[in-house]
Amino acid sequence: MAHAATHDHHDDHHGAPSNFFTRWFMSTNHKDIGTLYLVFSLLMFFIGGSFAMVIRAELFKPGLQLVQPYFFNEMTTMHALVMIFGAVMPAFVGLGNWMIPLMIGAPDMALPRMNNLSFWILPFAFALLLSTLFLPGGGPAGGWTMYPPLSLQGDSVAYVVFAVHLMGISSIMGAINIIATILNMRAPGMDLLKMPVFVWSWLITAFLLIAVMPVLAGAVTMLLTDKYFGTSFFNAAGGGDPVLFQHIFWFFGHPEVYIMILPAFGLVSEIIPTFARKPIFGYKAMVYAIASIAFLSFIVWAHHMFAVGLPLGGEIFFMYATMLIAVPTGVKVFNWVSTMWGGSMTFETPMLFAVAFVILFTIGGFSGLMLALAPADFQYHDSYFVVAHFHYVLVTGAIFAIIAGSYYWLPKWTGHMYSEFWGKVHFWNSVVWVNVLFFPQHFLGLAGMPRRIPDYNVAFANFNMISSIGGFLFGASQLIYVGVIIHAVWFSKKKAPDRVWEGAKGLEWTVPSPAPHHTFELPPVIHDDELAHGHVED
Repeated sequence: MAHAATHDHHDDHHGAPSNFFTRWFMSTNHKDIGTLYLVFSLLMFFIGGSFAMVIRAELFKPGLQLVQPYFFNEMTTMHALVMIFGAVMPAFVGLGNWMIPLMIGAPDMALPRMNNLSFWILPFAFALLLSTLFLPGGGPAGGWTMYPPLSLQGDSVAYVVFAVHLMGISSIMGAINIIATILNMRAPGMDLLKMPVFVWSWLITAFLLIAVMPVLAGAVTMLLTDKYFGTSFFNAAGGGDPVLFQHIFWFFGHPEVYIMILPAFGLVSEIIPTFARKPIFGYKAMVYAIASIAFLSFIVWAHHMFAVGLPLGGEIFFMYATMLIAVPTGVKVFNWVSTMWGGSMTFETPMLFAVAFVILFTIGGFSGLMLALAPADFQYHDSYFVVAHFHYVLVTGAIFAIIAGSYYWLPKWTGHMYSEFWGKVHFWNSVVWVNVLFFPQHFLGLAGMPRRIPDYNVAFANFNMISSIGGFLFGASQLIYVGVIIHAVWFSKKKAPDRVWEGAKGLEWTVPSPAPHHTFELPPVIHDDELAHGHVED
């Protein structure tokens, strides 16, 4: 590559600041900010996971064991808010920050100071949110969906609303930055349809974020004025309508689900071709499928509301629109399988997580199709079947993809190989226990167990006990992951080559490992054979 020699002599005076405070608090470097996002999301993953452990411990057997019902509701609410806004979304932003400039040959993000600010808003937002647990009257307990009038109980409403506003501002700033970077800072010769699928997935996700975060901001602001300023947006006694909140919330909430899964599609579309040692099958179809899913996400929101008494025409429209999303999603699964078909595959840890993603995410997709059928959804609605469905999508989907991506690029970030043995131990523990945790919940839901309850009929006892055991062991397995990361960063003796994986294509593998603090000060010369996409003509 033409740039390799050009930036070596810059490194000595463009290196990382030696002062710890300056480097980590004042940084405008995309790699450092990406690292901050990833460390923050890992911390939130364990905080959110500890809330889930309280839930599973309470449900270990029938009767009230450990916590009071109100605190149980606080745990379900906080678990969801912390996992969605604190763990999954910042992890994808961190991966995007780290890798997008490297993958498109840009020297940094387009708006580096805003990048710093968009990260540092988050610790304050979550300090505000988590502080509600220690306030008189406790934290939010109306569920993560914050439906009124439940969500208007207690004194923490203002804290939660302001925390959500801060998270939304951070997300919008991050999204603007990613769009500006991808559209304006690609290396010469990197056409849009030569970009890695991960970059495409983030470009589309960033537009979704900008479109829907203000909708959430509007919904929670209306909650705030209902609570403190005497308005009646959602209060039937004052002429308002609580179902209006559901419409506004889910107009945000359904695209939000895709905000948490589209970057995962991009990650898996990078990893599978590398370890199958052949280009992604149907590159353009993958890009169009991601765009189609993003478009359709705006017209399916009311499938979360089949049980509120929608008019029949509305139910039929939202049912068919929801089933339509299965088509581009099916295209993606078909293309991942076709990429693996006939490839000379090896199963390093990133590939194991990627293959598990394809299989288990598809299970979540199938249960989603079941929920899309309006008459069937009357039975499934608000049962543990729904809990099983969205955890298959978000845990074995989004979180497995994040873990796969972190193993895939960890040697590039640290300059050292992680322990493949312990990576595989982490994988097999995770994949076994996550199924022990969530698969029985399908049966619980079909048998009629409602979600968000601290006590239940003795008939549900066995499956709940199995699910809780799976939960404790799945949670404990993630400590292996932390150990693997710490070992790779500080203790691993094995140096990583520049092109860490034999089948890896793309610009990020042309810079040294670890990636220097500044890369691509002169734009790289792009050779088509270095781009991973199947349609590039030689």
